[in-house]
Amino acid sequence: MSTQSDIQDFLTSRRARITPGQAGLAAFGTNRRVPGLRREEVAMLAGVSVDYYVRLERGNLSGVSDGVLESLCAALQLDDTERTHLYHLARSGTTEVRARRQPASRRVRPSVQRLLDTMVGAPAVVQNGRLDLLAANHLGRALYAPLSDGARGPANYARATFLDPRSRDFLGNWERAADDCVALLRLEAGRNPQDRELTTLIGELATRSDTFRVRWAAHNVHLHTTGSKTFRHPVVGELTLTFEGLQLAADPHLTLFAYTAEPGSPSSDALALLASWSAHERPGTVPVGDSSGGPAEVLPGDGARTDGSRSVPGAVRLPPGRSVEDDG
Repeated sequence: MSTQSDIQDFLTSRRARITPGQAGLAAFGTNRRVPGLRREEVAMLAGVSVDYYVRLERGNLSGVSDGVLESLCAALQLDDTERTHLYHLARSGTTEVRARRQPASRRVRPSVQRLLDTMVGAPAVVQNGRLDLLAANHLGRALYAPLSDGARGPANYARATFLDPRSRDFLGNWERAADDCVALLRLEAGRNPQDRELTTLIGELATRSDTFRVRWAAHNVHLHTTGSKTFRHPVVGELTLTFEGLQLAADPHLTLFAYTAEPGSPSSDALALLASWSAHERPGTVPVGDSSGGPAEVLPGDGARTDGSRSVPGAVRLPPGRSVEDDG
């Protein structure tokens, strides 16, 4: 990843999406060679010279003042997340930032895992900026079991989304999930361009997935701290869950996501059934890092049967004599 080319592509893509009318400018003539604003129009809106803006759009934000950045944000109509991303790109090359930034963590503190374990009624997971799923409570493991691949090390939500064909069945709105993954990785790449594991992950996804590569080239960034997701779980069927993302104050690079269902809804019933089933036996699950930083725990999951078929990932075996109807 090149910060200079990222700056150039980001500013160019933001400029291209704004028409003169949206910017409050009169459009003279119909023979415009660009879909959005011209460079000179952005320069005028930002109150800088055309030559200076051309320098900025070529990726040279070295020494640019906060005042100029704010003017650019206003001219390009950036939202809060895009504004943050532009600031990250502008400051990414400074010595101070390089010294301060650390690679995304691969573990959680024991107290965080204990907190997760107390959340018995809601699936909860902790992930870092690379979208590694580092920790989960019991119900969180059961929810994400279908994307378990049995690999050592933290499972990665982006890798599972783009490279595991099961994700298209498991994720109720795969297109939106894919967009969200890329937008979050873009944001993290601007915030922490020195993260070698992140660079490796992005390179792997770009090499192996055309759909990722197209989305990555769009330079979209978003933050998703609340909303809803639909899962098609092989054990209990479809669940539509709302989620809240809580940044851990002592570990600002980690986010705890907790999922709940609307009381009395079919999803609430399905979630209760998943909890009941998973209590009988530890389900196959995503590998999650342990709190001591040791190898990730890999629980039984999608395994081959002796007859050559494969077990349903995340399926929880009922005790002898019990059936689906018994828990329904």
